[in-house]
Amino acid sequence: MTRPATPASMTMNKPTTGRTILLLTAVFAAACAPEPENVESAEEVPALREVFDHAFLIGGALNPSQFTGENVPEAELATKHFNTITPENVMKWEVIHPEPGVYDFAPADAFVAFGEERDMFIVGHTLVWHSQVPDWVFQDAAGQPVGRDTLLARMRDHIHTVAGRYEGRVDGWDVVNEALNDDGTLRESPWLRIIGEDYLAKAFEYAHEADPDAELYYNDYSLNNPAKRAGAVRLVRDLQARGLPVTGIGMQAHYTLSRPPLEEIAASIEAFAELGDVMITELDVAVLPRPQEHWGADISRRAELRDELNPFTEAFPDSMQQRLARRYADFFDLFLAHQEDISRVTFWGVTDAASWLNDWPIAGRTSYPLLFDRQNRPKPAFFSVVEAAREDRRQRAGGSQ
Repeated sequence: MTRPATPASMTMNKPTTGRTILLLTAVFAAACAPEPENVESAEEVPALREVFDHAFLIGGALNPSQFTGENVPEAELATKHFNTITPENVMKWEVIHPEPGVYDFAPADAFVAFGEERDMFIVGHTLVWHSQVPDWVFQDAAGQPVGRDTLLARMRDHIHTVAGRYEGRVDGWDVVNEALNDDGTLRESPWLRIIGEDYLAKAFEYAHEADPDAELYYNDYSLNNPAKRAGAVRLVRDLQARGLPVTGIGMQAHYTLSRPPLEEIAASIEAFAELGDVMITELDVAVLPRPQEHWGADISRRAELRDELNPFTEAFPDSMQQRLARRYADFFDLFLAHQEDISRVTFWGVTDAASWLNDWPIAGRTSYPLLFDRQNRPKPAFFSVVEAAREDRRQRAGGSQ
């Protein structure tokens, strides 16, 4: 994808009168929105994939109800707005390879078919991760840890079988997911304990063997943190120095209304751009209080439900709609300022109703982290993102539009 150079005059947080008016108008429209059966026609809402076609791909993570067509409204939203898709869970080891020698490809096949039928850029997620992996992968028949050679053989079989099945159909793979601690050191996972540090190199080696033309990524959360950023740079540089085709880094964007600072995100984009494509993956904005602010996206961390941690069970207040819209506008100003380095931006979900943040880190909450509400309607945040793209296009055209 060829992208125009970023004008020197563009800044990350430059306020505009037009944007202020847009946010107030969008919030008022949301407050006065009709019931779902009377919502304006889909044609009157701009498609994100078209709004951003000058910059980068726009995508979402899909669940089975969406890519099988069971949830027709959400499938239609994905079809209209996205030109790239990622599966939430159906390609993770516990789903696609639950038992030794047993593969369940039906859900993944349906996901890939959904993308192919719509000519979307298809991302596979994920081949090697420490979570959502059945115990048998790391154990022998007696429940004891297997040896290095056995685990390498299982890894190779899995990657060759899964990535090989979709050779030429899945465009890019999250080969290794979340291998780093927050301090930039390697996570003490079963992969590391049994195989050693070269398990990452082996994963990329096997993925390249399985599909020589696929893009291959390293994907992780909290990569805005300076220490973790440095660890990711070291890791990818080491893999590339071995001749392994790590083509890009996925920056999981599980952000909040206050963190991380934009400057940290910008520094990471710039650092990773020296190594390959940068992808903003798993984008959402947590709007509910967290038990701990710095939990990143570690799914092993959980907390108990308390009323004060679930304040918007009936509705999302207009004041919060405005905060979320401004936050998304700031993020997309930043992404657009670095569009020459960013190949895609993928939301982690389609609507608020299906977001994982309703159940993490506390099960049973009512969250509002995405651009579409529980009635599949665009929120003020949607229009703030659209305006960011249009303003960027106007600036790049010299103000002629």
